[in-house]
Amino acid sequence: MVEPVEPLQRTLRGAETPWTAVGPRDARAIVFIHGTRLTRSQWSAQMRLLSTRFRCIAVDLPGHGALAGQRFTRDAAADVVASAIEAETADGRAVVVGLSLGGYVAIDTAERHPERVAGLVLSGCSAEPVGPVVLPFLALAWVLEHAPTRALDAVNRWYFRVRYPARLAQPIVEGGFWGIGGAQALRTLIDGRFLDRAAWLWTPVLVVNGALDPVFGPGGDTLASACRSGRHAVVRRAMHLVPLDRPRTFSRLVARFTDEVA
Repeated sequence: MVEPVEPLQRTLRGAETPWTAVGPRDARAIVFIHGTRLTRSQWSAQMRLLSTRFRCIAVDLPGHGALAGQRFTRDAAADVVASAIEAETADGRAVVVGLSLGGYVAIDTAERHPERVAGLVLSGCSAEPVGPVVLPFLALAWVLEHAPTRALDAVNRWYFRVRYPARLAQPIVEGGFWGIGGAQALRTLIDGRFLDRAAWLWTPVLVVNGALDPVFGPGGDTLASACRSGRHAVVRRAMHLVPLDRPRTFSRLVARFTDEVA
């Protein structure tokens, strides 16, 4: 049964809408879901590069950005994505693109709202959070919860400004960093059995990983093979944050996949 999204829509009345939509409303739609502790501003390059041809929508997840006051749950996150698709597209369907945390949310969205999802692009989420693999998830959650917020924010600002050009880094810095929401999100992923659940989806899937990502990259072939219609693309000279490390290459992969599933 399809879960209703009306309760979420009611909470948004009178508040900032937790998504940004650009591009022709009647074009094929792509929704972008950010990673842990970041916001929709992470996708500035893809929004710029793809919005001439596609309806591009970037969302904030619960616990982050415009929804920082809402506790993160996986159902609530999937409902945000579904609400954005329903509100901002002509036909109520979109290719859903997720990075890291956003990739796991994309799988949840396809399972919870299959009528809204035309295809999935899953980047940096190939590690199944079960067994010993949960340790890095829990360690990062602990740091986000317990480290001084000012210190964490300073480290994040420094990292993105040093690692990326200003046109990519500045929107991320301005969007802020949301450690508590990120920690909540990471803990909900534990034992999520995403590989098993992805195998039941009829949705076409493109798995994208950086060749230099030691944690998530090795599992890409396994995740793609588990899907009914899946394939794996490895991006050279990219680490975990492929859309930032190689924005044009990532955007081309998303555009090609969107054209195929259309």
